[in-house]
Amino acid sequence: MKPDSLDIPAPAERNILVIGGGFAGTTLARALERRLPAPWRVVLVSRESYTTFNPMLAEVVGASVFPEQVIAPIRQMLRRTRFVMGTVTGVDLETRQVRAETLAGPQALPFEHLVLAFGTRANLALVPGMAEHALPLKLVGDALFIRNRVLQRVARIELESDPVLRRRLGHFVVVGGGFSGVEVAGELADFLRGALRYYPRVKPDELRVTILQDGARLLPELPEALGRRAARALERRGVAVHLGSRAAGVDAGGVDLADGGRLAAATVICTIGTRPHRLVEQLGVPLVRGRIDTQADMAVPGLPGIWALGDCARVANAASGADSPPTAQFAVAQAGQLAGNLAAAIAGRETRPFAHVSKGMMATVGHLNGVAQVFGLPLAGLPAWLLWRACYLLRMPTLGRKLHIWAEWTWGMFFRADITHLRFTRSGETEDEPAAPPIPRCEIPARSEPARTPQALGAAGNRG
Repeated sequence: MKPDSLDIPAPAERNILVIGGGFAGTTLARALERRLPAPWRVVLVSRESYTTFNPMLAEVVGASVFPEQVIAPIRQMLRRTRFVMGTVTGVDLETRQVRAETLAGPQALPFEHLVLAFGTRANLALVPGMAEHALPLKLVGDALFIRNRVLQRVARIELESDPVLRRRLGHFVVVGGGFSGVEVAGELADFLRGALRYYPRVKPDELRVTILQDGARLLPELPEALGRRAARALERRGVAVHLGSRAAGVDAGGVDLADGGRLAAATVICTIGTRPHRLVEQLGVPLVRGRIDTQADMAVPGLPGIWALGDCARVANAASGADSPPTAQFAVAQAGQLAGNLAAAIAGRETRPFAHVSKGMMATVGHLNGVAQVFGLPLAGLPAWLLWRACYLLRMPTLGRKLHIWAEWTWGMFFRADITHLRFTRSGETEDEPAAPPIPRCEIPARSEPARTPQALGAAGNRG
């Protein structure tokens, strides 16, 4: 009888099952394809059919690239790995099976080694009201939603006559001064300034961007001088940089600050806070600051045959003596090391501790500007921006995809960003649609405009 499940492997086949299709999971699968002897094979399970290049999400917000250009189809990246698009609902460690909901219904996928590479999820519970009123930036869908929301806000300003409401609609607050926060603030400032010419009823001083950082400087992962350079670059673009400012609450009218101040804003973008995947609690694995604790070789202690890497794992770096940061560079390095360790474990050899010397870190600060530290050498401005783009272009799979993105980036260096509001409306949904709920016309408290009012985007200097 022909089974109605998805190609259940023959008993002779032995599976290394990877949960997660991000940088870590896909890189590991590709590396294992070259190392595994028969009858071993890799099975990769992911809810999505693509890998998202998360460092490029800010460029989707700023319309520097289209959403499909920051993702790569997983099937296009793998050769011999079996890919299952599905949501993992449970792991049975006794029977060594993973349960997944797929397009063909529930499936049981056997494994001998299980690798946890499912990353983390956005945690909007850190600040009261953030879950209800803030927009996270974690997925490509988040980036496209933020872009559409920004365009909606600007279009509505043209239709409003209340000057107080117009200023609140045009104020965008970014919570978090790390890589994601700095990059989205810079992209957003450039995008708004470029879009102004198409909205003649919107004044330059009605569009503002503010970034809140609960710390003494931006980009704490980089040297202090580069953090200061990033702050100055943002301020030249008209972004108000509030250091030592912590969001204490978010509502429909803006952000309450821990020091008692308030920012009136209709749009709040959250780039802080992560929480573990729901499978972590089910498995009962040990956690360190919300990440799965691993041994030096990325094995999960107390669970034979279970491994973890990437953002979801706390992996000690033997090269520095510190924990690995949750970045794409370290996820890729961990994947290469874990592929070797899995091959060694299968052959009965000793595994090796993870060790990686960082090549550097970098961030964009708007169009044609960035900061970077590469092999200990600090860079800023156009060279850092070009290096950032070159780095992620090289990581893109297939030559055709690289050429497509290169052409789009080259076009964007000389022409203004696209201001298309991408709505995916099906036939039959175009009439009698309910209007979007209006922004409440609540009164803004007198303390809503502190003395450190951000300078207008229109007064900012050029994009370089």
